[in-house]
Order: sequence, then structure tokens, then C-alpha cells
Amino acid sequence: MNENSEVKYIAIEGVIGAGKTSLARKLKERLNAELVFEQFDANPFLEKFYADRRRYAFQTQMFFLINRFTQQQQLNQENLFTDYIVCDYIFEKDKIFAYLNLSGEELKLYETIFPLLSRNLRKPDLLVFLQSSVERLMFNIKKRNRKIERNLTVNYIEELSEAYTHYFFRYNTTPLLIVNSTEIDFVNSDNDFDELFKQIFREDRGLIEYFKPESKRITG
Repeated sequence: MNENSEVKYIAIEGVIGAGKTSLARKLKERLNAELVFEQFDANPFLEKFYADRRRYAFQTQMFFLINRFTQQQQLNQENLFTDYIVCDYIFEKDKIFAYLNLSGEELKLYETIFPLLSRNLRKPDLLVFLQSSVERLMFNIKKRNRKIERNLTVNYIEELSEAYTHYFFRYNTTPLLIVNSTEIDFVNSDNDFDELFKQIFREDRGLIEYFKPESKRITG
């Protein structure tokens, strides 16, 4: 392999169903990387939130905020067994959900806490943003059929998709690779994964890069 020596910590982002965790696992296998997963299934409020957003938004948000902070703090410690870290989220994305779901005094409280926690956390060397159509996201969500996600609506995914696009198309904190992942199958196609892997480790990288794979139809 001829990996870019400057890319050691890769973070992956995207709306629910974009394939963040699947890509993280593939990169872990290729790089023998330390893998950091967002612990969504540990949140006791999440399923209730999907059923009643307004009632459970604050509890859900605060649990994720503290849980993510605890995980990210550990990334500052050197790992003697691998050179690479792959994480299927970035800490800053917490704000996307906060501004989408909180309001009034809850949002004010959140805004006082977030900067204190984010101050000294490690930044990724590269952020990969998987941008996908709402149709493809809903297809992926239904296909994996997680019990906790069965109350997710198309309207919520549309809201989330717009919020993610707004946030990441203005993102300039770290190098960013925006991937059009609507019709790419990096899980089942070795060629698709190899192509994406090459883009991640390109030597001639700018601060923001766009990758649109050759169009192909994904089938169930």
C-alpha cells in the first residue's frame, strides 16, 4: 500500500443509513486500524426519540453529547498497536442534531456546554462525508431493519439530509472528501471500495475534494 503518511485518523460522516459503519469496518480491515463506533445502541432514549421527537430530544441529545465526548477524549492517547484510527462520526456533528431538535432554554443550555467539551479534542486528518439521496438512505435503513429505527420517517431523514448538507458544505475545520455515495457499493464491490480507498489516500489533496463515482444502479 502507498498510503498518504499525513492521513492517520479518518472520520466518516453521513446521514443515518449512508454506510458510515460499513465503510469504517472495511477501512479497519484494510489498515488494521483502531475502530471507534458511535454507540447509538447504548442510548436508552433513542427509540423513544424516534417515536416522539419533541418529548425526548433533550435527553437523547445530552446522552450522545457526553458519550461522544468520553469516546473522543480517549483518542488523544497513543495506540502502540496501530498507526491508524477510523471513527464513524465526528464530535462536531452533535450540533447538527442539537439545532435540528432542540429549542428555547434547552438549546441555550446545550450551547453553553458544547464549547467546553469540544475545546481540546483531537481533529481527524481527513473527514469523509458520504452524501446520499433520501431514497437510497431509506432503502438502506429498511434493508438493515434495526428495531430502533423502525419509527424513522421520510420527513425526518429529509430534514436530517438537508441539515447535513448545509453543515458539511460549509465545513472547513479539517480536510474534507465529499463522496456521492448514492450509487456506489463499497460494501459488496471490491472495485468500488478500492476506488474510494485511493481517493482517501490521494497525495495531491486539496482542503475540500469531491468524488463522484461512475454511475451504476444499486439493486436489492
